[in-house]
Amino acid sequence: MGEQAGIATAKEAADHELIVSFGRLLGVANRLEYILGRAIEEECGISHLMFEVLLILGRTDGAGLSMRAIGQEQVLTTGGVTRLVDRMAAAGLVERTDDPSDRRGRLVRLTPLGEETVVRASQVHLENIRRYFLDPLPASHRDRFTDDLRVLGHAARDALPRLR
Repeated sequence: MGEQAGIATAKEAADHELIVSFGRLLGVANRLEYILGRAIEEECGISHLMFEVLLILGRTDGAGLSMRAIGQEQVLTTGGVTRLVDRMAAAGLVERTDDPSDRRGRLVRLTPLGEETVVRASQVHLENIRRYFLDPLPASHRDRFTDDLRVLGHAARDALPRLR
């Protein structure tokens, strides 16, 4: 309780260096997601969440993933994944196929249009990542920064309870 004991007022809480730093991180993440997501939507016609699912499917061997696996990757409920995949299938980006290892299961995989879309969106996204995420940083900090983000990402992932 050492650090906590030093916070006695709302002002001290609001001005605490770690609280302010974490707030900045969230603010930056939200603003960048808006800027980069909007660019993908305007230039490629898909939401940032759809783009993320296309990337997840792009990492598979082409056989596809279960809805549950997609949900776990994106921390979405079963219903949320179903609605998202329904919209993506209606747009021709993904298709559902039978799971060869589970007679009752279905897998989701990229269609040729989904493959084309994720490639085009990735080009837009990469350009904007460089412009808004890396270019503002001194070149000498960029590798360390991305390494630190990887460490934080793994620690946060490991702290999450497993979805059922």
